[in-house]
Amino acid sequence: MARDTTSRVNPRVIGIAAAAALGGFLFGFDTAVINGAVDALAGEFALDAALKGFSVSSALLGCAVGAWFAGQLANRWGRIPVMLVAAALFLISAIGSGLAIGVVDLIVWRVVGGLGVGAASVIVPAYIAEVSPARVRGMLGSMQQLAIVTGIFAALLSNALLAGISGGAAEVLWWGLPAWRWMFMLEAIPALVYGLMALRLPESPRFLVARGDVDKASQVLLDFSGEPDVNLRIEQIRVSLEREDRESLKDLRGHVLGLKPIVWVGILLSVFQQFVGINVIFYYSTTLWRSVGFDESAALLTSVITSITNIVVTIVAILLVDRIGRRIMLLVGSVVMAVSLGTMALAFSFAELVTEDGVTSATLEAPWSVIALIAANLFVVGFGATWGPLVWVLLGEMFPNRIRASALAVAAAAQWIANFAISTTFPVFSDISLTFAYGFYAFFAALSFFFVLWKVPETKGVELEDMTDEVPHRERKRG
Repeated sequence: MARDTTSRVNPRVIGIAAAAALGGFLFGFDTAVINGAVDALAGEFALDAALKGFSVSSALLGCAVGAWFAGQLANRWGRIPVMLVAAALFLISAIGSGLAIGVVDLIVWRVVGGLGVGAASVIVPAYIAEVSPARVRGMLGSMQQLAIVTGIFAALLSNALLAGISGGAAEVLWWGLPAWRWMFMLEAIPALVYGLMALRLPESPRFLVARGDVDKASQVLLDFSGEPDVNLRIEQIRVSLEREDRESLKDLRGHVLGLKPIVWVGILLSVFQQFVGINVIFYYSTTLWRSVGFDESAALLTSVITSITNIVVTIVAILLVDRIGRRIMLLVGSVVMAVSLGTMALAFSFAELVTEDGVTSATLEAPWSVIALIAANLFVVGFGATWGPLVWVLLGEMFPNRIRASALAVAAAAQWIANFAISTTFPVFSDISLTFAYGFYAFFAALSFFFVLWKVPETKGVELEDMTDEVPHRERKRG
């Protein structure tokens, strides 16, 4: 098949990919904003460890539901309308969470925001994959993760600034409301921006061809994707659509535990991405840094620095993914994560347990406090440069056209369920011991190496129309 061999990338496709990735920014902001607020709201609502963990992770239940249905809605309504719905859900959640009167309605509003996050986690990588030329699809697909980590950074920075202005997350800031409430409500601004940007995006060429609007699809491919042979690409899309019946979850059925092998690969990629414990760092990092001797202000600042590190290494990943390939980078990331998490487990085995006001916490003294700090940031580097962006790239491109939306929805739902499980259990795990918690994550980081080695296909340079249900990675590897 013909390939786009030109070296120049149409800047307009970069622009629409970046605009679509604003959904990832809100995804990151919404999931990380709880970081600076969790201790303050736990104190205000008198939450025990289990309810505190559920309050943090409750949004993830909405994420799973939003991810599950987003693919079906995107196939029925189009990619852009689903983005607009997600933006509205983000806006509602931001205001509702900030004005919550108790833990029950806080959880409800967090779940509403989770619906938006889940929808964005499916629709953004699918949309970017469908508008991107194959040779730069990895780079543009990685913009989703760059937006996510930028959203995390924005949430952590705004948390630190608001807490700094008020003198603490639990202290009154403006209009008689404590700072932690403003942390949530600030999300209303990027939610509005995302909705306005989505209104200006072109619809996915693949959706337009499926609806018979070939002229508009051709215009999008010509103006934005920079296709050298628009008619050929339209024909490729049309042929792939003709091969498929009306898409449904039934199409995912296969001979491996009821699903096609490639669907299981997507599900397990999602599960491993979460079971290495990355969101423990971003949801609970302020609490973690306080355990190594930082006060609240220093802990919030350290969380911001960690998120900046995450942004930098994600940019590195964007620059390398289409040169090196997906599999090699994932393998390297697994090794780095396993070593750094194992080091954190070792460091916290030297922690001292301190009980104040009936609450027991772990504290670390030098040199183990420094070692834990370095290991945690090394873990962020290893994840941010590999598993963070590349899982989203693979999920957006690895499935054949006829099952892409449904398979991506299932994989994303699995990711949010795994995220929920890890985030909810961390307070309980930490009560057992932080050595146990980080040892658990290190085990799955090591296991992820062998999973990638044996099961994950290389998709570098492969057109979306060429993806198949089950092809060994050694046959899918291309330059």
